[in-house]
Amino acid sequence: MTLSADALRCQRGGRQIFECLSFSVTAGQALLVTGRNGAGKSSLLRMIAGLLRIAGGKITLSGGDDERSIGEQAHYLGHLDALKPALSVEENLSFWTTYLGGTTKPAEALTTVGLDSLSHLPAAYLSAGQKRRLSIARLVAVKRPLWLLDEPTSALDTKAQAMLLRLMQMHLAGGGIIVAATHLPLGLESAGELRLGPAA
Repeated sequence: MTLSADALRCQRGGRQIFECLSFSVTAGQALLVTGRNGAGKSSLLRMIAGLLRIAGGKITLSGGDDERSIGEQAHYLGHLDALKPALSVEENLSFWTTYLGGTTKPAEALTTVGLDSLSHLPAAYLSAGQKRRLSIARLVAVKRPLWLLDEPTSALDTKAQAMLLRLMQMHLAGGGIIVAATHLPLGLESAGELRLGPAA
């Protein structure tokens, strides 16, 4: 499986963010997207996920499911954690597992991210780091080959960052692909880097 971009161009609010952007990431590889704020890191991830219109060029995922879009084969972990505050931790994850067609039991995924003891609590009571871990639990509960991670270590303490690193390493070892926008090293030693500019 290979994720490729060819001569990609991005525009936001009538302003060109980047152009002529090309890259290729194959199964088992990670690509770290770096650059200053405003360089287009989040926009690139959203374009890959199908959440932002492509102004030019194209994105392809070869070796995937031809019947499904790239977005349907990806997990997009954005800045905001997509949670319903009134629902419990387990109810939030159960919703996403059902909606996205997951096969792993929510309880198992919550144990993996260290939230099993809080499964009954409304999500509104969680700290920022716990909310982030609940979002990460979706990566465990629903298997998808492409992970699009926007500042994935945001709000995570050292222990949670180590947990995320293990999950990313396991995903890559299983033939998955990771594209992560980040200002900080993620611990993925063999990851490639795509630095956006000129704003970068």
